[in-house]
Amino acid sequence: MNPFSSGTRLRDMIRAIRACKTAAEERAVVRKECAAIRAAINENDQEYRHRNLAKLMFIHMLGYPTHFGQMECLKLIASAGFPEKRIGYLGLMLLLDERQEVLMLVTNSLKQDLNHTNQYIVGLALCALGNICSAEMARDLAPEVEKLLQFRDPNIRKKAALCSIRIIRKVPDLAENFINPAAALLKEKHHGVLITGVQLCTELCKVSSEALEYFRKKCTEVLVKTLKDVANSPYAPEYDVGGITDPFLHIRLLKFLRVLGQGDADASDSMNDILAQVATKTESNKNAGNAILYECVETIMSIEDNGGLRVLAINILGRFLSNRDNNIRYVALNMLMKAISVDAQAVQRHRATILECVKDSDASIRKRALELVYMLINESNVKPLTKELIDYLEVSDQEFKGDLTAKICSIVEKFSPEKIWYINQMLKVLSEAGNFVKDEVCHALIVVISNAPDLHGYTVRALYRAFQASSEQESLVRVAVWCIGEYGDMLVKNVGMLDVEDPITVTESDAVDVAEVAIKRQSSDLATKAMALIALLKLSSRFPSCSERIRDILVQQKGSFILELQQRSIEFNSILEKHQNIRSALVERMPVLDEATFSGRRAGSVPTTVSPSAGATLKVPNGDVKPTAAPLVDLLDLTSDDVPAPSSSSADFLNDILGDLAPATSHSGTSQAAKNGTDVLLDILSIGTPPTQSSSSTLDIFSLSQNQKTPVASLDGLSTPSPVSARAASPHAASPIIDLLDGLGPSPTAPENNGPAYPSIVAFESSSVRIMFDFSKSPANPQITVIKATFTNLSSNVYADFVFQAAVPKFLQLHLDPASSNTLPASGSGTITQTLRVTNSQHGKLIRSTAKMFWRKAKSTVSRVTCEDDRRL
Repeated sequence: MNPFSSGTRLRDMIRAIRACKTAAEERAVVRKECAAIRAAINENDQEYRHRNLAKLMFIHMLGYPTHFGQMECLKLIASAGFPEKRIGYLGLMLLLDERQEVLMLVTNSLKQDLNHTNQYIVGLALCALGNICSAEMARDLAPEVEKLLQFRDPNIRKKAALCSIRIIRKVPDLAENFINPAAALLKEKHHGVLITGVQLCTELCKVSSEALEYFRKKCTEVLVKTLKDVANSPYAPEYDVGGITDPFLHIRLLKFLRVLGQGDADASDSMNDILAQVATKTESNKNAGNAILYECVETIMSIEDNGGLRVLAINILGRFLSNRDNNIRYVALNMLMKAISVDAQAVQRHRATILECVKDSDASIRKRALELVYMLINESNVKPLTKELIDYLEVSDQEFKGDLTAKICSIVEKFSPEKIWYINQMLKVLSEAGNFVKDEVCHALIVVISNAPDLHGYTVRALYRAFQASSEQESLVRVAVWCIGEYGDMLVKNVGMLDVEDPITVTESDAVDVAEVAIKRQSSDLATKAMALIALLKLSSRFPSCSERIRDILVQQKGSFILELQQRSIEFNSILEKHQNIRSALVERMPVLDEATFSGRRAGSVPTTVSPSAGATLKVPNGDVKPTAAPLVDLLDLTSDDVPAPSSSSADFLNDILGDLAPATSHSGTSQAAKNGTDVLLDILSIGTPPTQSSSSTLDIFSLSQNQKTPVASLDGLSTPSPVSARAASPHAASPIIDLLDGLGPSPTAPENNGPAYPSIVAFESSSVRIMFDFSKSPANPQITVIKATFTNLSSNVYADFVFQAAVPKFLQLHLDPASSNTLPASGSGTITQTLRVTNSQHGKLIRSTAKMFWRKAKSTVSRVTCEDDRRL
């Protein structure tokens, strides 16, 4: 027989596939077999249809496409015989899912089979419907399934109940149709039907509040009686598992009681006795008994308050923690974490057992127990629990030290009763696992130390001792270096000795040794070495006798390959050699750090920058108050903190803002630096349209109105009267600027509203061509800017066929009017003018433009491209 004919047995095909040595051979066998099956399908081979479908199911399990055989499933389902239907329904469940459109064709066959006289065919249809039922099929076939819940055979009732669960999950609106039939299943004696009935009722309660209320009133007593009968039933071989009668039914009943009792005091009271009985009589030496106890505990913790039952449940969990099975201990820890919110005092009684779990060899149990200990800690037990955790930190595994260290630091910071205890515990953690401590924890410790002036001496001595014993811990080295740099003189002079500490003798050289070791230690990172250099600079002022040694150490770092260290070394050495007069002021002790501000920023509740409202005052770091009457000054931050409020003199105010840029000259030889400063200033300011009413007030000129923004090209045009003033409708239009800089203008008068005018700018200039731009805007439409371009020939040659082109980004619209001429006279004897209209759809946004010019000179074509320019229009 052909090994790949449709008559090949399934076992022969499996044997051929398993004999393949490579994936390519397997694909070839599957390809040939699929080809033979396709040929049989095309020939409508009915004799081997069931065999071909069985082969397709095996091929599908191997991961190959089998969609071409879906219709064969439907044909087998529609056949009359049970064997064909069985293969057809199996293929339907395996090869198809509820998203396939082919399922629409099988609905009618399912309906017929659900009403079939053969109960085995009915069972096949129920199994298939329970696996692949879609919402449409659920609506069509729900009445048939509902009837089958009262079928004479228990197996059919059981399958109908499972199928009903699928239906109400797909269509919750059908739940009310199943309430009464499901309640009837709770009185069944057959355990299989009873389990599925309880499961169906539980699902109904989840999707329907009406069903939940019905079962609470009608079925709670029935369920309590059923659970009592099962718990007290004698030995039954058919249901016995590990000496316990039907633990699966126990668990289903307890879950259903949990749903009914949650939020209902009456239902909870009616089940208290049976829950206590199950909790006390169930044996815990078998896995089945532990499963029942766990569900019983979860039910007790979920129903309404009963203090005695909850203590009993938590005690059961405490026994679970002593079990040798890791899974049982893990689920007990999970349940105890939920129980803390209900009865924390009862959980506290098992604190010692939970602490032992922190030291367990299983990593998952250690982590879960650590989280539970963290939840158990309060102000009354923080000291003993922290001591236990720190003691275990010494012997814990390296992979667990990170989590343990983070939790200990969080506990100490959150529940610290006093600062000295906080500092002591943090020093212990830094000594044992400093490499696992995060930077923010070290910063918090430094903040606490700086806020405890009476503990400065004690802390620096304790850090010195810890450094001598554990200099390999990075975070410890950082904190020690910082404290010795700040309070090194207290270390040497034994300032602030406490009764609890032993005296220690430390010389100035010993203190310098700490910083030197931190710098030369190979494992030190950049931040630690940088802090050590700063500490040495500070110690050079506190210990004058060690200044030469400190200078030698700093000089050694001048050749460092790390740029940061090299720069610091050079700068600090310069301070020591050339700036002795300011060194003592530079290295003064850090001011006390604000704990509240640090905590707020660490928690993310304090913003890093604050925008003061108009008319408010702004606090500056030195505690002074800076007025906000001049928003431009605050924006640029060009004034010192102690500058008084600007006077009424406009000229003085502009000098304060612009500094050395204000007295810029107006001739064409202005330096490039001044132009760059101008562009930066204009980009920042985005100065608005001049106001309709002239005034000497600076705020009117530097108005930051978002609706009226326009560029000002150069400070040259500001320092002297611009030519644009001559073209303005009123000669006083520019008088505010003149008044501001020179005090030359007459008393301000209201100009005519012919549209604002702006200073001319030199857009481009070379040895050949100069381009001047004159700007104007219409007050009615500030998005449109009219630019008048004036071209001047600076060379001695006449330029013919002169063409000017420009390009702008997509959010701009540019319109170029025809030029006044195409011939540009030589030596500036004449000009060409051309008008450009720019419409900015994103008014006020910085734009970039590119311009290009063409002209003909002596029968040759020359092109010139300007540099790109950024403006606000």
